[in-house]
This record gives sequence, structure tokens and C-alpha cells, in this order.
Amino acid sequence: MKFDTPASENPIDRLTVVGKALDRIDGPLKTTGRAVYAYEHHDEAPDAAVGYVLGAAIAKGKISAMDVDAARNAPGVLAVVTAQNAGKLGKGKMNTATLLGGPHVEHYHQAIAVVVAQTFEQARAASALIRVTYKGEKGAFDLAAARKASPGKHIPKTSVGDFEDAFASAPVKTDRTYTTPDQSHAMMEPHASTAVWKGDELTLWTSSQMVAWGRSEVARTLGIPKEKVRLISPYVGGGFGAKLFVRADALLAALGARAAGRPVKVALPRPLVINNTTHRPATIQRIRLGAQRDGKLTAIGHESWSGDLPGGQPEEAVQQTQFLYAGANRMSALNLMTLDLPEGNAMRAPGEAPGMMALEIAMDEMAEALGMDPVEFRVCNDTPVDPSAPHRPFSQRRLVECLRTGAQRFGWADRHAKPGGRREGQWLVGMGMACAYRNNLVMKSAARVRLDTDGGIIVETDMTDIGTGSYTIIAQTAAEMLGVPLAKVAVRLGDSSFPVSAGSGGQWGANSATAGVYAACMKLRAAVLEKLGYAAQGAVFADGAVTDAEGRSAPLAQAAEHGELVAEDVLEFGDLDKKFQQSTFGAHFVEVGVDAATGETRIRRMLAVCAAGRILNPKTARSQVIGAMTMGVGAALMEELAVDLRAGFFVNHDLAGYEVPVHADIPRQEVIFLDEEDPVSSPMKAKGVGELGLCGVGAAIANAIYNATGARVRDYPITLDKLLGYLPEDP
Repeated sequence: MKFDTPASENPIDRLTVVGKALDRIDGPLKTTGRAVYAYEHHDEAPDAAVGYVLGAAIAKGKISAMDVDAARNAPGVLAVVTAQNAGKLGKGKMNTATLLGGPHVEHYHQAIAVVVAQTFEQARAASALIRVTYKGEKGAFDLAAARKASPGKHIPKTSVGDFEDAFASAPVKTDRTYTTPDQSHAMMEPHASTAVWKGDELTLWTSSQMVAWGRSEVARTLGIPKEKVRLISPYVGGGFGAKLFVRADALLAALGARAAGRPVKVALPRPLVINNTTHRPATIQRIRLGAQRDGKLTAIGHESWSGDLPGGQPEEAVQQTQFLYAGANRMSALNLMTLDLPEGNAMRAPGEAPGMMALEIAMDEMAEALGMDPVEFRVCNDTPVDPSAPHRPFSQRRLVECLRTGAQRFGWADRHAKPGGRREGQWLVGMGMACAYRNNLVMKSAARVRLDTDGGIIVETDMTDIGTGSYTIIAQTAAEMLGVPLAKVAVRLGDSSFPVSAGSGGQWGANSATAGVYAACMKLRAAVLEKLGYAAQGAVFADGAVTDAEGRSAPLAQAAEHGELVAEDVLEFGDLDKKFQQSTFGAHFVEVGVDAATGETRIRRMLAVCAAGRILNPKTARSQVIGAMTMGVGAALMEELAVDLRAGFFVNHDLAGYEVPVHADIPRQEVIFLDEEDPVSSPMKAKGVGELGLCGVGAAIANAIYNATGARVRDYPITLDKLLGYLPEDP
């Protein structure tokens, strides 16, 4: 099915199941421990051995010698695999770093060996017996130093009008630099895989957000046909982008299993999760704004510097600035520096998350320079069209309504405009806000739907559920389309033998994957009507039955009385995303308290207002948003990978040293979804909220801290040491 025009008669619009705040159907499995994750497929691999990965102890250089004899002869050891005996390996398209290093070392903790043994303890002990001699080379690990030493690769993004002239002549202007640090995904489940070979065919249970991508990458790396690889990932214990791409656990489990001649499971220890896999790279962002005295922006300039390994990509931190505010003269650019740190890549809301952390402070600084309220300044610069392409309107844009709704609900009118104007005992209290923005992406997605003889529905697609509620919203979609209770729908996900879906990432998963299910259900509806001899025009699927325009009715199961009906289809999106700028919008409001003596910051309350198309399940969507808001608190106040500038690795590479928010850090959170449908997004009229809930939170917190204390911190995270000089002398 090709979606290139909004459907006039759309069965999904009945909204008897879709749009309801239903409990997650996988919840009981997870709360009782019956959901089986990648490392836990004991029934399928009862005799699995254990692989332990050895990571490189240098960040750049060469292995001049590696002695594995002692490890190979250690108790319980079945195999030791290194680049020397692994055979010829291809290079995947989606990883900057080589998954099995040697002799060249590209980054710290790059995998250089896997030891396979009967037990985890034996494998770990044996890995310590491997003797590696390195010849280290000088590496580049400091983004700021690299920026000073070299211009890097310059990537212009937008240039409209004459930014330099408009900025120079603007009566009011700001020119500030902001920084965001390297950050870790820090998901609960580590990267883990279980590999089983049957002849030349590999089955790999792995923790993956993108099953089809993973299957292709494994096949390409091992040099075997894709048809010989089956990748299965029914449950993923968090990913945030870290599991978009195949990592060393999957490859080394496969290589270890082949070498040992039996199933092997591998889980990366937390230090390798942080140093071996991907992370959000640090940025340095310069933002220049020029405005007329009435608040209208006339010049918008946003440049960002980030680093990655050779062949890597920049953090797209300027993306939202291309679309969010009006301004006749605009310029944005990315600059990529070569660094020898672990690979930088996608992390929840890549680009917009760190970009909004800078842009929305800059907007507050300009509002202050103009003497305008921060909300009204943003309203003043709203735009109904893509500012860089005025012929292209937004499919939906309700940013102003988000701002107005949030300001009213949060009590923004009670905010003290002058910093430091409100105090409650030991606490300096402030309010801050920021816009939220994330592009709406769509991706081709397929599904298979079965109608069995008792009227039950089975949905099969390789879509994954990373804790986002995919099982539930897919079941809701099928139930709505075929007119059956939710309990009559079984959903099977995360298996490469199923039709290829969008996968989970980029906030595209829910909308795209359910659209694929919609397409398959439309085909199944047609097959059912043909079996029953009913005309399609006026037919209604409801209450487990089908009724035609003449009033004839039959149980849905009757269509499958001689055997199940199966339909498979794919939803391919037309060019509507080119005719319209598709985006999601929101507003974040935060109140903080800052201890007048210590500078400790406490979040007191948070509000997110989201305009993101039809909300398929308000309960799962709210969970996504409050989780993103919590992640935003971490990014603003505590999350930072500390780089050892001598050795080139992340020092705080565990969940003790890498701080993330805990329950006590998070207060009352409120989420408002505007009642919205976007008919040009998909047949579901939905978009996504999983990343929108993060974009802007950090800046709202920074702006609230400024309102409380007068401390304008432009370097994240905002730790108390950066506030001490602004606190009252008499706390």
C-alpha cells in the first residue's frame, strides 16, 4: 500500500480501541520475569557456553604481540578468538569502528578477543591471562583543543538571505557559545547476544532496536548470505539509540559459537557498554541572534562542532534551528573534528537534544536583552512555513498553543521576571521554559496478519519493543481495524523471519510500524469480505463480526472456517514529507529550587505540553514523555562522561560513576497532549513523542536556575560548583 494522500474513509478513525489509555499487554510478562531477554534464552540454547570480551587498553595504536596460550589452556576454556584466527571479516556499513580490532586499535576498549568457557567466571579469569603488547600512538581526545588546532570538516546546512550583514546591523543581538558533554545511553540491559549455529546457518538472539539492519550487518561482517542469518529480539531492556547498530557482543557471540562448536552467550560488561559501544558526542555550539526592538528575529546563526572517529558523522545539533523560528536571514553549519574517542552516534533525539539545550538558552538570553517575556518572544517568532523554504508549509504546527496552554497550566504569570526575586527559606526558587521540537520521520514498514479459525488475530512483524509499548499499540491497531477485542489479538515481534518494519528509533517506530499493520489489516479485510461474499463499500468490522451495507452479518471467524487467512503488506510513504514539513512541537516548563548555601539544585515540578499527531495510547505515550523528561533532568544537572585526556577513555564507565537521576530526583511530572491528528503523516494520523519529551528539557532547567539565582550557565551539566559564585553572601 502506498500512502500519498490522506484516506477519506479510514477504519482507524472509529477510535474504539486506538487512542485509549490501555495497559501494556506485555506488562505482566515483565513484572513477573517471564519476558525473555537476549542473554536468557536458556531453553533454545541449554548448553550455552559463555564468552567474555577483552577490550583494548590503549586508545590508538597497534598490537605488536598477543599471547593467548595461557588463556587457551586455562580451566574450562573452549576457545579464544582474536583477529588472527577469526577469519576474514567484512566491515559493516553502520559502524564507524571495527567490531574486532587487531592489529590496529581504533579506540579504547575496542574488542580485541573473546574467551569462551564453560562458565562466566572461567572466561573472565582466562581473559586476564592474555598478554598483549601495544605500540601506542598519540591520539586526539579533546574537542576544544581539536577545534583550536584545526577547522575540521565544515558542513553547511542552511544559508538563507545575508546572515552576516543582518546580524551586524541588528539593533539587538547576542553572540554566545554553549557546550554539551559526551553522554552515555546508560540503559539497564547491557548489549547482549546468544548465538547458535546449525550447520552454516546462524540464529542470533540479541538486544537490537533494528532487526533488519542488524541481520544485514551480521551477514555482511561474517561474509555469509543474509538468508543464513536469523536475528531475534522480542524484548529489549532499553536502548535509546545504542542498540540501533550491531556491536561486538553479537559478532563475538557468533564467532565464539563457531569456534567452540556450541551455543555461546556474550554480555558486555558496563565499562565496555560505555567505552566500546556508541555514545552521544560532546558539542561546542555558537549561536548568534539578531532582532528588531519589537522582538522579531532578523538573523539566526547556529554553528556546532563535534567529534568522531575517522569516517564518522557530526552531531546534527543545528537541525531544529532550521525549522523552529521565523527569521529572514539564517545560517547553520556543522563542523566535524576527528577524535580518537569511542564512536559517537545516535542517542535519543540525536541532534535536537543537545541542539535545543543551547538554542533555548540563547532564546532566553535574547528575550532578556529585548526586555520581553520568554514565552511571548517565542510566540512572536512563530512561523507557519519552513523558514528556509517558504513554499513548504508545516503539516501541523501548534507550537503557540503548546506555549499558551503550558503557561496557563503552570502558572507562568506568577514568575518573578527578575532573577533571584523569589525565596522560600533556604531555597532560591525560579521558573524556566523552553520550546520542544523534533522532526517527524516516517519509514517504510510491513506486517503479516493472520485470522485463525476461532476468530483470533495474529500480527507478525520484526518491529521491536524497547520498553515503549509496541506490543500494545500494534495490538490496538489490529483490534481496531478488524473489529475484535484486544484480548483476541496476539502480537509477535522482533524476528527477522517476519516482515521488515520500521524498527524502533528516531521517534518513527510507533507511527510507521502501526501504519504497516494498518496496510496488512486492510488487505486481510478485503480477503475476509471476498470469502463472505460481501461488498467492500459500507462493510463494518465490529464486535467480532462483519456486517455489509445490506445488513447481512457473519462472525469474523466464518471467513476462516476452512483454514486461516493470511495477509501481508507494506506501507510505503509517498512524497508528502517533501510537500509538507512534518514536525512535532511542544513546550516544557520547570520550577527549581537552588539551595542558597550549597548551590544544590532540586527540581520541584515539571510540565510538558505536546502536539504530536494522534496519540495512539495516552498511557504508554505519557510514560515515554515522563521518561524523556527524566532523561532531560540528567542531561541538565549530572550526566557527563569524563574524558581522560591522556589515555583517551571515559573514566566514569559504570553506573556508579556515571550519574543518572533516581526516583528521589524526580518530582511531580505533568503531561498534556493536544487533541491533534495529522492526516498527511500516515493513515494512523500519528507522529511520535518518545524524543519530543526530551528536547528542550535541559534548557528549561538552565533557564529556571538562572531565574532563581542569576547564574547563566552555558556549559552543561549545571553542577553546583558552577553556581557557587552567584549565591547570596548571607544564605
